[in-house]
Amino acid sequence: MSSSSSKRLLALDVLRGITIAGMITVNNPGSWSHIYAPLQHAEWNGCTPTDLVFPFFMFVMGVAMYISWQKTDFRLTGRALWKLFYRGTLLILIGWAIATYGIMLRGLTGGGTLADVWDKIIHHLRFPGVLPRLGIVSMLGGFCLLAAKPKRILWVAGTLLIVYCLIIGLTDSFYLSPDNIVSRIDVAVFGENHLYHKGGIAFDPEGLLSTIPCIGHCLLGAYAGGLIMRTENKWEKVNGLFIFGSIVLLSGFLLDYAFPINKSLWSASYVLVTCGLASLLLALLIWIIDIRGYRRWAVFFESFGANPLFIFVLSGFFAITLSAVKIPWEDGQISLWGFWYNVCMMPLFGEKGGSLACALSLVVVLWLIAHPLYRKKIYIKL
Repeated sequence: MSSSSSKRLLALDVLRGITIAGMITVNNPGSWSHIYAPLQHAEWNGCTPTDLVFPFFMFVMGVAMYISWQKTDFRLTGRALWKLFYRGTLLILIGWAIATYGIMLRGLTGGGTLADVWDKIIHHLRFPGVLPRLGIVSMLGGFCLLAAKPKRILWVAGTLLIVYCLIIGLTDSFYLSPDNIVSRIDVAVFGENHLYHKGGIAFDPEGLLSTIPCIGHCLLGAYAGGLIMRTENKWEKVNGLFIFGSIVLLSGFLLDYAFPINKSLWSASYVLVTCGLASLLLALLIWIIDIRGYRRWAVFFESFGANPLFIFVLSGFFAITLSAVKIPWEDGQISLWGFWYNVCMMPLFGEKGGSLACALSLVVVLWLIAHPLYRKKIYIKL
């Protein structure tokens, strides 16, 4: 890889690292009962800073997808199809493995037998999730990019978003209810016990139907990747991303009147608003890092961005282990994570401050793993 190529990719690695650090922070508070408002998801319609983290990563995945497949001139070959299938399936299986590990460890540390744990896995393993969604989008989004070629990806993305809008609109599925088409499809395919429940209803925010706009989301990221890679001039990259991001962002706010911004539904307006913001942030990072030359501050996030999915999987493993393993405490037991929050962090920073401090402490621990890998140029691809 040429030095100029490396410079072009630095801002992308930093943005990817920012999103991974954000995902770890919002997913691992010391106590779910004590969280600052910006670190909570919107109850239904609306968007908080926390609701930006996952879609930003989806956008970055699309940008990286364009850069990766550009090397093969976007040829749809048997080898390319196998690569898409292999990586997508691997992410799905890793997601299920982490979920299985959580059920198994919680069951065994809670006094359950192997038979109890196996029964729980068979009847209650959650099939949708962040990693399975990334796997499906990586697979199908990559196929759309290679089949349609870059010049048509905006049309494909737009078609997917329009089709999804029509499905939601014609079935009046704007509300959280058992009749919501998103919920009905997931219940029919997976069964209620294998889904996330929201408000007492089997409704999974990473369900099957809402994966359709996610593919469009990824393709919008791929289009932004084309804006970056088609020119060597850094100002043209910034200008292209800024114009694209502004148009998409404004379109999302306008669409919000017809199809409200909603992460749980992954609404089309949510796709446009978050892609617009991600594009603007990427333009800003290119200006700061590549044009102005301010790079030292970015090393922390670049370390995460070098091995993003590996670090994210590791964060899930740590969080499950620390929450499930218990130690004697006073007249009962307490989890290692509960001990860290209640005994160490909360007395120093208060309930909400301590909860955030716990999450940030996990970010720091994972950085101590990510940074040496980054320094030694070790890349663990998932």
